[in-house]
Amino acid sequence: MQAGPTVEAVQQIWVTSLGIFFVVLVVVAVLLALILSTAEGIREGVQEIWNTGQKIANNTVHIALLQRTNRRVDTILASARGVAGATAALRDHARECPGCPACVLGPDWKREA
Repeated sequence: MQAGPTVEAVQQIWVTSLGIFFVVLVVVAVLLALILSTAEGIREGVQEIWNTGQKIANNTVHIALLQRTNRRVDTILASARGVAGATAALRDHARECPGCPACVLGPDWKREA
């Protein structure tokens, strides 16, 4: 008849199993701590990206309005060129016309002293 394992052998297996369990437990705890640390770093990076994106959006929201502004500036520039041209024409006329400014302003014009 075969004898079963001794009490000392069973106890040795339990102690070895518990030792392996605690080593695995420590390794898993360390790995989980590393995962949590990495996740926190990723969260901080995402938060920084989000904040930067918000700042960019706030700084560029008015770019769409620049087209309308540019069209109005073009209209103002065209008007200014017209005024400059008319002023230059009046200047040139006044240089050559001995009756100016009466010929431009009309006969009721009187020079103020």
